[in-house]
Amino acid sequence: MISEEEVGHIAKLARLELTDKEIEKMQKDLSIILNYFNLLQKASGKKSAGLHKTVQSRGLNGLRKDEVIPQKKETAQKIIAASPNKKDDYIKVKSIL
Repeated sequence: MISEEEVGHIAKLARLELTDKEIEKMQKDLSIILNYFNLLQKASGKKSAGLHKTVQSRGLNGLRKDEVIPQKKETAQKIIAASPNKKDDYIKVKSIL
């Protein structure tokens, strides 16, 4: 389990002021996180066959082919017509910068 001093040091580096109760909670939480990382380090580094092999065996690479999909002009015109603020063939929006 991570010590109170270590939690205090981490809190100081993060510029956090923790109460004794918060330090105790962080001590438990950080210990759980570190234990999980230890578990991951013990796990096998071998790749599993899983989905990747299934996709490859079917001749798929997992990516879709880039294709140009023609837009229906009527749909675009309906959207522009429904917009409350428009100019020419464009929808006007507020500046975000």
